[in-house]
Amino acid sequence: MIFETHAHYEDEKFNEDRDALLTSMRTHGIDKIVNVGSSLITVKKSIELAEKYDFIYAAVGVHPSEIKCLDEDAWIWLNNQAKHSRVVAIGEIGLDYYWDKDEDIRKKQRKWFRKQLALAKEMNLPVIIHSREAAQDTLTIMKEAHEMHILGVIHCFSYSSQIAEQYMQMGYYIGIGGVVTFKNAKKLKETVEKIPLEYLLLETDCPYMAPEPYRGKRNSSLYLPYIVKKIAEIKGITEQQVIDVTEQNAYHLYQLRQS
Repeated sequence: MIFETHAHYEDEKFNEDRDALLTSMRTHGIDKIVNVGSSLITVKKSIELAEKYDFIYAAVGVHPSEIKCLDEDAWIWLNNQAKHSRVVAIGEIGLDYYWDKDEDIRKKQRKWFRKQLALAKEMNLPVIIHSREAAQDTLTIMKEAHEMHILGVIHCFSYSSQIAEQYMQMGYYIGIGGVVTFKNAKKLKETVEKIPLEYLLLETDCPYMAPEPYRGKRNSSLYLPYIVKKIAEIKGITEQQVIDVTEQNAYHLYQLRQS
């Protein structure tokens, strides 16, 4: 069965058919889903989904582009959500320099990134890392996280295979999504080729980043087999090997018992 490690089913793009779609997952080979928060509102909704569906777990965290919502009261609330029994990770957290060019804003991103890493340490939870056009600063801070013995995954990995290898050496997983199916995804395909399967996780980031042949349309976990197929093709192994090993990786990262 396929383990979906990063989805956003609280998104309004699923409002019309959310329940029908989610209840169909197991019949399509999708066994577990981690729904990932990115703001205070989506953290709340992610936990609600995890409470409603026994195969969904929640991650709680504030995306670097959403940190303006954080103050002392919000931080206390987020800490309390991290204690919920259905929460398996702190995320998505990290750095995003693509939109935010101002150094003061970037400094605040780094501050809240480190605070949320400390929360993960306190709660003994892994982290889900968002990093866009912030390769060196993210790597520097994740080296600090490694020293704190925090596990995690670099979500929607977009950097070089050399950087991926540095993360792997620290024990971090690399999240592989629909981009790997794109014709122009040379760097990501090189990463998949070089990094052992034992360090890869399957994800969609749905409703975003749909794989070929659905690029540009609403994404969902039902499209994970296209990602599986491409990884198997790149590595010269069977699709079932990809499914089995990445599933084991996800259970290990999220500290769940495989049934």
